[in-house]
Amino acid sequence: MPGTRKLGRDTAHRTAMLRAMVTFLFENGKIETTVTRAKEVSSLAEKFITIAKEDNLHNKRLVLSFITKEDVAQKLFKEIAPKYADKNGGYTRITKLGPRRGDAAEMAIIELI
Repeated sequence: MPGTRKLGRDTAHRTAMLRAMVTFLFENGKIETTVTRAKEVSSLAEKFITIAKEDNLHNKRLVLSFITKEDVAQKLFKEIAPKYADKNGGYTRITKLGPRRGDAAEMAIIELI
């Protein structure tokens, strides 16, 4: 599938990492990570916010199949998605921080706007 970054991991590891990062983003509002990971997390987070805007059983099951914590999924439907009800996309912001000290990887903060 073109457009997905492999991030140097096999499929299962990459999926598990992205699930954890999206869950953590919804739980805390922002996370610090590398720019490429932030772009992938941003894409997934925006899709799930769009899904959560309509509160029905099908959408709850879609979200719960990806988000690893049930209370975070509830927060997504009750607090996060209603905040963006009148907005079509652009729910996250990526701010570049500069290179990481150890390996000079480009770092960024991704946050919910």
